[in-house]
Amino acid sequence: MPQANHRQAEPPACRLYLVTPPALEPAAFAPLLTRALDAGDVACVQLRLKDCSDDDIRRACDVLRPIAQEREVAFILNDHPALARETGCDGVHVGQSDTPYRQARKIVGPDAIVGVTCHDSRHFAMVAAEDGADYVAFGAFFPTQTKTAEYHATPDLLRWWSELMEVPCVAIGGITADNCAPLVRAGADFLAVVNAVWGHPDGPAAGVKALNAAIAAALAGTGDAA
Repeated sequence: MPQANHRQAEPPACRLYLVTPPALEPAAFAPLLTRALDAGDVACVQLRLKDCSDDDIRRACDVLRPIAQEREVAFILNDHPALARETGCDGVHVGQSDTPYRQARKIVGPDAIVGVTCHDSRHFAMVAAEDGADYVAFGAFFPTQTKTAEYHATPDLLRWWSELMEVPCVAIGGITADNCAPLVRAGADFLAVVNAVWGHPDGPAAGVKALNAAIAAALAGTGDAA
């Protein structure tokens, strides 16, 4: 999974995985990304653009990828393995209806990161792990404004996975600093967040700080147990 952010000798047991808003203007978004990554520990940034041309995606990668990679944060492209390889991304994230994992792996190569959306399915996750995925993503755990959630995952799924498998798991879907504690304690290796950072009322840096503080509190046993 993300070979990211080596500023810490021993990264925390659960880390942030930032997903970009589904629409953005790269030049305007660049300073927001910079502030977010400079605010605290982030393992990975996924560029997730919907209804954009390949050229728009290339342009966004050219602007945003260096910001992440200069900070040793993995830069992942959603849905487009060929573009991920072409633009120098660290890897690609694919869904169940996107490019199949094995095809994506052939495109990006053996050293790139390939993550797979598995919704709430133990079967999908097992298949992805057996095929060689670098991580599996479960969700949605909470209601989200980012996309229509057709699947609902529970902390028990994370607990089962973390006890059984070494392949890292990502929790996604409506995660905030206020509700993440059960997911951290259940064994999520990464928390994928969108609005909790980019929509934070005090800006993305405050969002990153709040989430990292909530993760630390959960790991220390002092966070909200609800």
